[in-house]
Amino acid sequence: MRVLLNRWRRWLWRQLFYRMVFGERGSQGQALPHTRIAPSTCIEGGAGLELADHVFIGQFNFLDASAGLYIGEGVQITNFVSIVTHSSHRSIRLLGRAYASQTETVPGYVRAPIEIGAYSFIGPHSVVEAGCRIGKGVVVCAHSRVRGEVPDFAIVAGSPAALIGDVRTGDARLLAQHPELAGQYAAWAGELPRMESGHG
Repeated sequence: MRVLLNRWRRWLWRQLFYRMVFGERGSQGQALPHTRIAPSTCIEGGAGLELADHVFIGQFNFLDASAGLYIGEGVQITNFVSIVTHSSHRSIRLLGRAYASQTETVPGYVRAPIEIGAYSFIGPHSVVEAGCRIGKGVVVCAHSRVRGEVPDFAIVAGSPAALIGDVRTGDARLLAQHPELAGQYAAWAGELPRMESGHG
């Protein structure tokens, strides 16, 4: 009996708190019928969040949009990701207790918008720092710390994240197997990837 009760409680908890539901609204009030944001994701400064459609944001993420956060079409943000558009880590050391009462410009304070391009993937346990611009079609591998500019179609990994590959290499192989998808790929990517010719 206890096993059935526990199973029922877990099911009920999932339905009430962790269920993914389609349908959000954009910053201009437009319908985003294919976008999903898990209820366990925390969004701070929501007025600064600009979403496109077909976005997936999974469980237990922290999104700080207070300085502006643009998430392009089809972006996938997995789980346990932190995206932060501001940081007081230097200011608090400089000012100590005076930080809480500071009313003028705060020395050392970091504040800058973040942009994540269409159909990019942010792996679990990653951190995206203030001022990042992540291009379209990017893969950010799990446990990465991203700062600065990431070019379109890059694969990045590490802390700090570094370029380790290009998604178009694998995409070209997949499109060779599924040529019927070429039009859909080109519609968002703007081009089709070319197969690399191997020698030897």
